[in-house]
Amino acid sequence: MTTSHREKRNEFYHDIPDFWHNLYDMEYALLDIHMKSRETVAAIHEASRRVYAIFDKTADLLRELDDDTLLELGYPGESLSYIKYKSIPQECLIGRFDFVVSEGEMKLLEFNSDTPTFIKELYYVNERVCQYFDCPNPNAEMEEELAKELKRGLLSSWKSLGRKGDAKIVFTSHVDHEEDYLTTKYIQELSGVPSEYVSLDQLHIRDDGLYTPNGERIDVLYRQTYPVEHLVDDQDPFTEEKVGLELMQLVLDRKLAILNPPSAFLLQSKGVQALIWGLHEEGSPFFTEEEHQGIERYFLPTYLDPEPFEVSGMTYVQKPAFGREGDTVKILEATGKVLLEDKNETYKQTLPVYQKFCPLPVSVISTDEGKKEASLMVGSFIINGIPGAIGIRAGNAITDNESYFLPVGIRENEKGEKHIHANHYK
Repeated sequence: MTTSHREKRNEFYHDIPDFWHNLYDMEYALLDIHMKSRETVAAIHEASRRVYAIFDKTADLLRELDDDTLLELGYPGESLSYIKYKSIPQECLIGRFDFVVSEGEMKLLEFNSDTPTFIKELYYVNERVCQYFDCPNPNAEMEEELAKELKRGLLSSWKSLGRKGDAKIVFTSHVDHEEDYLTTKYIQELSGVPSEYVSLDQLHIRDDGLYTPNGERIDVLYRQTYPVEHLVDDQDPFTEEKVGLELMQLVLDRKLAILNPPSAFLLQSKGVQALIWGLHEEGSPFFTEEEHQGIERYFLPTYLDPEPFEVSGMTYVQKPAFGREGDTVKILEATGKVLLEDKNETYKQTLPVYQKFCPLPVSVISTDEGKKEASLMVGSFIINGIPGAIGIRAGNAITDNESYFLPVGIRENEKGEKHIHANHYK
């Protein structure tokens, strides 16, 4: 009796501890692998390094902008003093770029600098899938690099408070969200420092700091999956106090250090890409000639107004300045006719940005339901400026929260991209 693909996949992932191979009762992690050449992997790392250097430089410029300009770039008014605060040397400890990688070209869609997910998948699970398919892992030994930079970021945060004694480090997330909880627990374990996990709803704010349920004052709070744009609106359900703003004030008063740092949120707005593109288009001396070349090569024309696309007759994408998982994203013709839109509208009130449409490459993937076509988006991590793990989200033309995790392997001595399908093995 032959084993079905569904049975093979469930059997394989069942042996990987604390991993969500199904999400929302749907297939998430594929038992399939997308092969890339070493040259392509190196090119993705090079793009990540160069693009991050441009964002890193732009962060200093953003801190000098007046409040009205920052509001025009989509930042919530309540966050302005917080985002200008540079607490540690690292602008962004863990960030993830989303790239379109097609026929040797690489274009940046967005930078998830504040609360990127996809970490355990690429740093831990991808290695095991590569072993299953007997091919080299493009993310080999990167887990150690991530652990090292995590330790360094936690130490920088602790030092920034100027306190004596031992640091009280707490990792937090929504405990009832499996992906967030297990991602945070994975990072906590990887950091290798004495720490505690406390769910967000169990944290207590007092005048002199943030406390655990046991009454211990927290020095460093690591919040991998809790975005600042949600934090600014957070209220205590009973007292209606603005607990999110109180938490941010603790950071400004150096009563608490938080990771990713405030500056990571500064880079999260897609309005930053419009600012970078605008400076590039006018030939601004703010960027060097090499940086202008990098912007031309890797960035897509991005504006705060659809007019440039309407005038030039180009198809474009409207997306919220702060948004996730394809939510509230539309693809439009130059006439304004909607070609495709995500069914969710969570970020309808958020400032929209407009970006040249760059179609994702399509490939055939193996799922529990059989073979199907999917659009592929490459996620590429940047860890304190160092290129990190890469992986693929496979799904619709607008990558949403129903996309699959498609592992990546290295194909030796051959150019072009191919798949090895699970039914070739075992």
